[in-house]
Amino acid sequence: MKWFNKQSRLIQILLLLIPGVNWITEVIVRLTAVIEKPTLTNIIGLIFGVFIPCIGGWIDLIWCLLFKHLLFAD
Repeated sequence: MKWFNKQSRLIQILLLLIPGVNWITEVIVRLTAVIEKPTLTNIIGLIFGVFIPCIGGWIDLIWCLLFKHLLFAD
């Protein structure tokens, strides 16, 4: 999670724009968030990212544009 948040906004957006890379990036970031800080929101985010990859990826893209991190990833 720290790696993703340290990247520039352009890199974050590019990683979230490419469909296959989007899902892999999202799962890795959410998994590391759960490992680093196993809170309920991080666990919900992991479930959200794994089971709703298409819609969740676009929501995460917009969320990242607005707030500089993924939805449900503190």
